[in-house]
Amino acid sequence: MGADHSRPAPSTPRVRRILVATVVPLFVITVIATLVLWPRDTPDGEQSDPVPRYHGTVTKVVTEPCPPASEVPEGSPAAQDGPCGTVAVQVEQGPDNGEQVEMPVPSGPGAPEVAVGDEVVLVQLMDPADPTVSTYNIAEHQRGKPLIWLVALFAAAIVAFGRLRGLAALAGLGATFAILLAFVVPGISAGGSPLLIAVTGSALIMFVVLYLTHGVTAQTSVAVLGTLGSLVLTGLLGTLATAAAHLTGYGSEEATTLSMFQADVDLHGLLLAGIIIGSLGVLDDVTVTQAATVTELAHANPALSRLQLYRAATRVGRAHIASTVNTIVLAYAGASLPLLLLLTADSRSVSQIITSEFLAQEIVRSVVATLGLIAAVPLTTALAALVTTAGRGPAVDAVDGGNIPQSRIPQERSARQWPSGRNVALEALSGGDPTDGRAGPGSDPAPSGLDPQGRRNTEW
Repeated sequence: MGADHSRPAPSTPRVRRILVATVVPLFVITVIATLVLWPRDTPDGEQSDPVPRYHGTVTKVVTEPCPPASEVPEGSPAAQDGPCGTVAVQVEQGPDNGEQVEMPVPSGPGAPEVAVGDEVVLVQLMDPADPTVSTYNIAEHQRGKPLIWLVALFAAAIVAFGRLRGLAALAGLGATFAILLAFVVPGISAGGSPLLIAVTGSALIMFVVLYLTHGVTAQTSVAVLGTLGSLVLTGLLGTLATAAAHLTGYGSEEATTLSMFQADVDLHGLLLAGIIIGSLGVLDDVTVTQAATVTELAHANPALSRLQLYRAATRVGRAHIASTVNTIVLAYAGASLPLLLLLTADSRSVSQIITSEFLAQEIVRSVVATLGLIAAVPLTTALAALVTTAGRGPAVDAVDGGNIPQSRIPQERSARQWPSGRNVALEALSGGDPTDGRAGPGSDPAPSGLDPQGRRNTEW
C-alpha cells in the first residue's frame, strides 16, 4: 500500500508536538471504537451433516461417446454434449484411503477437466435409501500447492526489490488481512453497523500499515491525517449518494444470496462499507505520494514558499489523479465483467439498464471513490506544506518577491535574485535551477554549474 518514500519531512519540535497531539488521540479513538464494535456473538454458520470432501489423485480417464437422448432411461439426467466416460481416482483421505474408486467424467457448465495425475477434491454422496452405500464425484482441482508457490513468488519479489521496506510491506499486508478477517467481516456478520465497522476497520488498517511501512515520521503523519479526512468524506458522500439514488444493496446476486442466509445483515450499509474499504488502498497511495512530493520539493529548493510548494505538488497530484481515476474505473469494470457482458444480452433500453440498481450501484461506487480521491490531494498537500515550512519564519513564506533568508538558500545561490510564483514551482518540478540566469548585485558572474552568461552548464 503506497510507494516507498523514505526521506523524512523537515519538522520542528513544535510541529512534531502538534502532530502527536493530533494523531495520538485519533489513534486512541480508533482503538476504543474497535473494542466497542468488536464482534462478540459471531454466528457459527450452522451446517448440518456437511458433504464429506477428500483429496485424491486421478489414475485413469476413459472417455466414450455420449448416448443419444432417446436412449437415456426415464428419470435419469439428460444426456450431455460431453464428455462421457469414467474416471478412476485413488482416494488419499477418509474411510476409503488408498483405494481406487470410479466415477463419471465431470460434465456440465463449470465442470473441471481432469487428466491422469491431477490432484482433485472428491465429494462423498450417501444413498438415502441405504446409508452404507456411497458414491464419489469430482468437485474441483486441488489448488493448495499452486497458490502456495504463487504467494511465495509474490513475497520473494517484494523482499528482493524492497528489502527491509518490502518486509515491512508484507507485514502490513498481513495486518490488513488480520483486521479484515478478525474484525470487519465477523463484525458485519454479527449484525453490526457495516458503515461504522468499515470506517473503524479502515482507520485501524491505515494507522498500522502506514506507520509500519513508512516509519513514524512527520511525513507519514501528514499522510495519515489526509487519508483519514478523505475516508470520512468518502463515507459522507457515499451515504448521500446511495440515499439520493435509493440504492438498497440488493443489486447483486451475492447480496441477495447473503440476505437469505443472514437476514440481519444491513445490505445498504454493506454497500457503503465496500465503497470505503475499496477506496482505502488507492487513498493511502495518493496521500503518501503527495506528502513525499512536498518534502522532496522543499529539499530540492528550500526557497519555495508555502504556497509555491502547494501549487507545485498539486500539479503532481493532478497527474496522479488523472491516471488513478482510470485505475478505479478499470478495477470495478474488471470485477464486474460478467455483469457488463450480461448487459449486452439485456433487451431493455440503455437508459433503463443504466438506472437499474445493479448498474447504478457500480456507478455510485466509482464516482464516490473518485471524489474522495480528488479531495485527498489538496487536503494532504496543504497539510504537508504547512508542516514542511513550519519554523522557517515569516520571510520565507512571502509568496511573490519576498525576502528569502540567506541561511535557507544554498551557498552558490545566496546572492542571486530568485524568480517568483509559477516559474519557481515549475523549475522545482522539472529538477532545474529555479533562476532565470540573471545575477543579482554582487553575485559571482559564473557560479558553480553555470556558464558566464548565467545559464546552467549541462556538459560534464
